[in-house]
Amino acid sequence: MSTITQAKTMAKLLRTALAAQQHDISHSAALELVAQQLGFKDWNTASAVLPEDTAPTGIAFDKAIPILRIFDEAKAREFYLGFLGFTVEFEHRFEASLPLYMGIERAGLKLHLSEHHGDASPGSTVYVPMHNIEAYRDELIGKQYGYGRPDIEELPWGKNMQVYDPFGNRIRFNQG
Repeated sequence: MSTITQAKTMAKLLRTALAAQQHDISHSAALELVAQQLGFKDWNTASAVLPEDTAPTGIAFDKAIPILRIFDEAKAREFYLGFLGFTVEFEHRFEASLPLYMGIERAGLKLHLSEHHGDASPGSTVYVPMHNIEAYRDELIGKQYGYGRPDIEELPWGKNMQVYDPFGNRIRFNQG
């Protein structure tokens, strides 16, 4: 659901886009249009119902991002990008000949891969709650990856599919 701030930002973007096409409207008219697009009768109704943006007042955590140790960049790219279907968010090296630290992402799951000695222990396990595990398994099987053919195991807490990277790390995908 949108918040008040998001709705106001939408109105500003709408005004800017319309102005670029020589259609000037007032800020209040843009707010009314955004309110209607969000399913409200008018801006007054929307502003009474939409939540305010609030920052947590106490301790709060965002999603954890596991760091997995890798030893070979080409094998890591083949497994994580080619087989599992992740994309690269960023890559970092202090110098060209130094170890790689890379962030990857797929459908909301973020992982960091590191060649740095002290960053992580090889042989780690990452537990990943997910949806549509059968579709993911079918996608992976369809790639005919030479080093793994993951399958789904029915467990008391849900469907579980494990994959092992070339460095001994295990990713345990689970659909509860």
